[in-house]
Amino acid sequence: MLLHISSRDEWAESRRRGTIAPRSLTEVGFVHCSDVGSVHLPANSFYRGRTDLVLLVVDPARTGSPVRWEPGRPEHPSGVWFPHVYGPIAVDAVVAVHDFPPSDDGVFRLPRALAEV
Repeated sequence: MLLHISSRDEWAESRRRGTIAPRSLTEVGFVHCSDVGSVHLPANSFYRGRTDLVLLVVDPARTGSPVRWEPGRPEHPSGVWFPHVYGPIAVDAVVAVHDFPPSDDGVFRLPRALAEV
């Protein structure tokens, strides 16, 4: 499964539209995703202080767009690869949605429900 970080408002808009097509799709050509072992990296780098986030669990076989695993950004540890979806993601590919608040110390961690799978 792939994980995509979204605000609650963006997720509501995606459901209305039928596809997940964040700004990154037009800016860099793909939708940023993570896996369970790496989702904390972009969350802590780019979403610090946000309390309006959800974590979308996406079935890669149902995205409707190609998925490529590629090296992360320089600020992430060496050797970490991330799944990038090269096109909009069909909303039907989302198999679960989890609230994604930071912990009391402000750090994002994988939600317990996903850590126990």
